[in-house]
This record gives sequence, structure tokens and C-alpha cells, in this order.
Amino acid sequence: MTELRNVEADLARFRLRVFVMSLVVLACFLLLASRLVYLQIFRHADLRAQAESNRTSIVPIVPNRGLIVDRNGIVLASNYSAYTLEITPSKTMGLERTLVDLSEVLDITPRDRRRFKKLMEESKSFESVPIRTRLTDTEVAKFAAQRFRFPGVEIKARLFRSYPYGELASHVIGYIGRINQAEKARIEEEDEQGNYRGTEYIGKLGVEQSFENDLHGITGVERMETSAGGRAIRKLSSNPSTPGNKVVLSIDIKLQKLIEDMYGDRRGALVALDPKTGQVLAFVSKPTFDSNLFVEGIDKDNWQMLNESIDKPLLNRALRGTYPPGSTYKPFMALAALETGTRSATTLINDPGFYMFGGHRFGSPENEKGGIMDMRRAIVESSNPYFYSLANEMGVDAMHDFMKPLGFGQFTGVDIRGEVRGILPSQEWKRNYYKRPEQKKWYAGETISLGIGQGYNSFTMLQLAQATSTLVNKGIKHNPQLVTAIQDSTSHVKASIVPEPPVDLGYKPENVDIILRAMVGVTKEGTSTRVFAGAGYTSGGKTGTAQAVSMGQREKYNAANMEEHQRDHSLYIAFAPAEDPQIALAVIVENAGFGSAAAAPIARRTFDYWLMGQYPSEEDLAAVSKGQAGAPIGKPRLAADMPWPPQSNPAPSTVP
Repeated sequence: MTELRNVEADLARFRLRVFVMSLVVLACFLLLASRLVYLQIFRHADLRAQAESNRTSIVPIVPNRGLIVDRNGIVLASNYSAYTLEITPSKTMGLERTLVDLSEVLDITPRDRRRFKKLMEESKSFESVPIRTRLTDTEVAKFAAQRFRFPGVEIKARLFRSYPYGELASHVIGYIGRINQAEKARIEEEDEQGNYRGTEYIGKLGVEQSFENDLHGITGVERMETSAGGRAIRKLSSNPSTPGNKVVLSIDIKLQKLIEDMYGDRRGALVALDPKTGQVLAFVSKPTFDSNLFVEGIDKDNWQMLNESIDKPLLNRALRGTYPPGSTYKPFMALAALETGTRSATTLINDPGFYMFGGHRFGSPENEKGGIMDMRRAIVESSNPYFYSLANEMGVDAMHDFMKPLGFGQFTGVDIRGEVRGILPSQEWKRNYYKRPEQKKWYAGETISLGIGQGYNSFTMLQLAQATSTLVNKGIKHNPQLVTAIQDSTSHVKASIVPEPPVDLGYKPENVDIILRAMVGVTKEGTSTRVFAGAGYTSGGKTGTAQAVSMGQREKYNAANMEEHQRDHSLYIAFAPAEDPQIALAVIVENAGFGSAAAAPIARRTFDYWLMGQYPSEEDLAAVSKGQAGAPIGKPRLAADMPWPPQSNPAPSTVP
């Protein structure tokens, strides 16, 4: 009986265990079924999308960057495609070892390594960085055969920017470069990161930067079906990219080249405007740089050479270089005297060759004739004492209030970024500029030198050109305009850019005429007579010589005893033809002495080109570039007959 009871107990325990296990199994099946219901019904759409993304890949299609052309349609910036060898540092088995092994397959130069290192410093470890660009087909095939040896290294087809004329107009055109962290943050802030997928380049300077939105285009996409290993099998759909738009500049690149050639190895800036519209005809800053150096990422040596040069080739002198205007300021001072009623044109002032104020002697150039001066003679012969005394009569704040609307010490509104304001002094400016109480006070003696464009006065050539243009346009001021039209890349419709409406400063026509006639006198009987002898048109102008460094009152200027960078600057403002001005300009040649010696000859040849279609002879061009020219020598050539592209600077091929 005992055994029977034990068997029944064992059977009861077994049945209980079977029942419990059955419940566990049932619970598992219920859980599995509920999970399947959840996945199939509630998560269906989400999981379907994930499954779709696992088998598809979105590939960006980088758009062709828009062209930049001059007013005559000459291409100044274009594109070409080429293969690049790129490394993603985080995916390699060791970066240094990878570089060594790559050198055994392809030619990796020390310059390539330096550029790669610089680009790596600006990138993150998971971003691909080019080590070689513009690979040949042979090099591509050679690497492809060894591809398995190099994880994290791949060949990509990239679009490259090309600047066919190298250093010509580089400050205007600008350049593109790799997007840095600050630019990435801005792109994300503006929700534009989708449009920059697949490209790592952006406009950095000049028109390339200021018109980035027009030039970049719209990135397209391709949906590709991929295998489990990520290999593309077939294209599912495609949305093509939209190329960037063509940007049309107002400058004449042939005139730009002539002016840059006339500077030779000297430093300076020239801005030429159409006074009737504000369009920029030439925008020169010397020395220049080759924009192509930045396209692939500039290497350390070239960057150091450009950045540390005493000549500052990266400085856009026309836009950002500030200088005292010297005697080119005198016509504006004279107009201020007339408009404010401080002096009439017939007021006579004695010029003994100096001006005494507060026990200090303010001098004049040794070659100044002196004598009794009315306004016209004071401008024609550039009398310093006449304008010293005028500045004293007007006072600093009255001068400031008159010059400000002309654009001195103000932003001109030009359509590229980077412009500086300069300094148009006033008592308020000095109080805000200096920190110590004794420095904030304005002294009467500080006013005197302002009348001849010295002292605290510091302006750009763009401001000086705009003021000259406004003067010859009878007080109608236009904002300088570098880009005149945008041509749509798909419809090819060219849309003109409507400039800001001009501002009428309200000058009395008779006052403006007095000043312009005096400036014509400068070229007929004054300081630039020799330079404009025999010109086929009548022009007006004003020479200027501005100090680069301050001189003590008892010090005598002697260029031969000074370092080259300490010598006076040569300036000239001008317009032509005098009867109906078509062009107005401001030019400076740094540390070149008198305005009539270096700056005025450049202005003369600029006018000859624009108004007469003449190009200097070879010997004349050589003389101008060395500061040894007056009126043109030799027989001028026809501008229309000059070869283009210039033989000394042929356009590079657009294929790798």
C-alpha cells in the first residue's frame, strides 16, 4: 500500500509540473503572439521604412558651381572634375603606416603631406581628407588594384574650381576653400546642411563668398539599391542637381590686367567707377595672389609666404587698406567751404609757404609757388596754407558733417563683404576712440592738418573713388556695384541686379562747377599737366602726396634717407571726359612719392584705354611700372588688337 501511495504522489507531482510547464509555454506563445501583433500592426510603417533604408542608400549629387564672368563675358572662374585620393583617419589601421604604404603605390610628395596635415587639423577624424588630387587614369587603376590593402582610403570624383588667370583680379573674384567649423555651424543654423551634402567647399573671399547662395547651386540626390555588403546594385530614383547661377561682374578684365601690369612690383590700389551708375570698372589691389592655391587646400609654405610677407598680398587694399588722402582731399574741402558759406571762390589768402598756428609752423612742399591764392589757384597749385587756414576756420566737426554724406569714413555699400570704415575724425570720434581722459580732448592744432588730408584722416580708395564720382555727378551718389546681373543656370534668363536708388546730396550746381573747373586746371596748367599732355580728351584731377609715417616739425623729409615702406604715398583722383564724365577713379601707389610721378601716369593710361581704346606701347608700359613715366611714349597699340588670353598668362586646361 505504501508503494502505491508513493506512485500516486509522484504522478500528482508530475501532473502539476506538466501543468505549470504548459502554462509557461502558453504564456510564452501569448507573449510571442502579442509581440508579432505589435510589430505587424502598430510598428508596421516604421519597420517598413527601416527595412527600406537598409536596402537603399541616398547619394548626394554635387552641383556644378556657377561661373563668374566679366562685363564682356570672359570667364574668370569655372569648374573641372577630377579624381581625388582621400583618407578617413578613423577608418585606417594606422594613419602613418597608411601614408607610408600609399607612397609605395602612388607619388605622395612632401607638399601633399603638408597640405594633408593642415586639412586634418581643420577636420574631424571621421571626415575624409584628400591626400592627392587630380589623379590620372593610370594612377586610379594602379590604386584600384591595391584597394584591399587600404581600409579607410578611397577614390572620389570631385569638382574643382579653376581660376584661369591666376593672380589677376584675385581680390575681387576671391576663392573657395574647405568648410571650417564656424561655417558648418552657420550652415546648420540656416538649415542648409542638406544642400552641402557631398561637398566640402564654400566661397571664402570676394564674389565667391558674397554670392555663395547664387554660385553654389542645389544639391541633387540618387536613391540606390544596395547589397548587404553596401555595394550599389541599381538606381531606384534620381533627383538631379541644379547648377549654380552665372554671376556677371561690372569690371573689364582687360582693363584690370592693364592696370595691374602698370603697378609692376609696387603696392597700391585703384578703383574706377562709372559716375552715372556706380558700376565698378576696375578694382585693383597690388600685390595679388593666385586663387588656385586655395582650391585644394593651401600648404603651409605657401600660406606662410602669403601671410607673413611684408607686402601683405592677401590684403585687399582697395576695400580694406586705409590711407590719408593727402592733397586729393582739397577739392572736397573747397566744396565744403562753398556749400557752408565759409569762403567764396574769390576769397584771397596769402600763401607764404607755411602756416603758423599756436606757435607751430605747418609747412608746404619746397616746390610750391606760393603767393596770393583764390580757390581755383589753390586747387591747381595745391596750396597747403590755403587749406590749413580753411580747416581752422571750419573746425573739425563742420568738416566731419560735410564729408560724412560723401562717404568718407563710412561704408560705401559695395556688394562684396569685408569693407572697413576708415576714420573721419570728429570730437565725438576722439572721445569714443581713446581711453585716457587726456587723450579724449580735441586740440585746435589737430584740426589744421586735416585740411590737407593728413592727421587722423584715413580712408579707402573705394571711398575716395565714390566721393570723386559723386562730385563729378553733381552731387548724386551711387553705391559702388561689382555684380550687375545673375543668369539662371536652367532658364538662362539674365536678371539685372537693381542697385540701391542714388542719393542727391543737394549741392548747388554753380559750386560744383567751380571745383570741377579747378580740377580741369590741374591737368591743363597744374601738377599733372606733363602727364596729360597730348591726351585726346579733357580730364580733371588732383594729385596728392600723403605721409606714410609721421614727421617731427623740425624734421625735413628726405626719401633717400628713409626705408622704402616709410616713404610718402603717391595719390591721384581724376575724371574724364570733363564735359560728360564716363569714368572716375582714385589711385594710390604706396611709398612712391609725388602724385604726379607715380599715380597720375596710371590714371592717364586707364583713361586712354577706356575712352580712346588705346593700349600703352611696351616701352611705355615698362616705364609706368617703374614710376618713370610722364605722357605716353612710343606708339600706343589698339586695345582691341591685344591678344586674349594674354600670352604670358594662358588659361589652364579644364581637364585633369
